[in-house]
Amino acid sequence: MDRTVLWRAAAVQGLSVAVLSVALAIALPRSFFVDWGWLAGPGAWLLCALVTAAVLRLPPGPTLLGAALAGLPSLVAVLIGVHWLGAVVAVALFAAWCARLARDRGLAARAI
Repeated sequence: MDRTVLWRAAAVQGLSVAVLSVALAIALPRSFFVDWGWLAGPGAWLLCALVTAAVLRLPPGPTLLGAALAGLPSLVAVLIGVHWLGAVVAVALFAAWCARLARDRGLAARAI
């Protein structure tokens, strides 16, 4: 696991999710999130994962797969009413995925 990527991925994903969340909260009424949050939330999460992939120079496909997998446990948090706890867990899992992806990518590059 590449620990520098772990911390950078957590920071970039966490910051981008926070900034986008605040921007959407300012721009859209609460009713939008009640009706469309099930679609807007995962879409925003994946968009932020693409930002993280670009900043850290990670491949977008595997990074999006990691984001989708890391987001699954947060569904449980949403269902029990602790949405932001789920986001924190998802960021941690996603950062670990990115760190592993970077390490595996580095090993593959050295093998060539």
